[in-house]
Amino acid sequence: MARHSLRMRQRRPCTYILASQKGGTLYIGVTSDLPARIWQHRHGTTGGFASRYRVYRLVHAEFHEDMPSAIAREKQLKNWHRQWKINLIEAVNPHWLDLARKWGIAEA
Repeated sequence: MARHSLRMRQRRPCTYILASQKGGTLYIGVTSDLPARIWQHRHGTTGGFASRYRVYRLVHAEFHEDMPSAIAREKQLKNWHRQWKINLIEAVNPHWLDLARKWGIAEA
């Protein structure tokens, strides 16, 4: 099991970015349980923007010590220009791989 998937089993505040495809529609969210939240997005239980635009690929995630920090970061990212968000993603995930699959928290 990958190191990331072991860490994913513990609840930890997280700010994340989903994409429909490389360079596609972006969704920014926050959660305390990333594996559960990814499952909800992929199975359509969340409704709303991510479901409507089929934004399921986890392309960026940042883990935080507490939920207020995660929420503050989510708000900051939502106010960023689109190109800044793309630059952030591509700095650590240049091919826009689905990190949920890579980390073993989503089905292939």
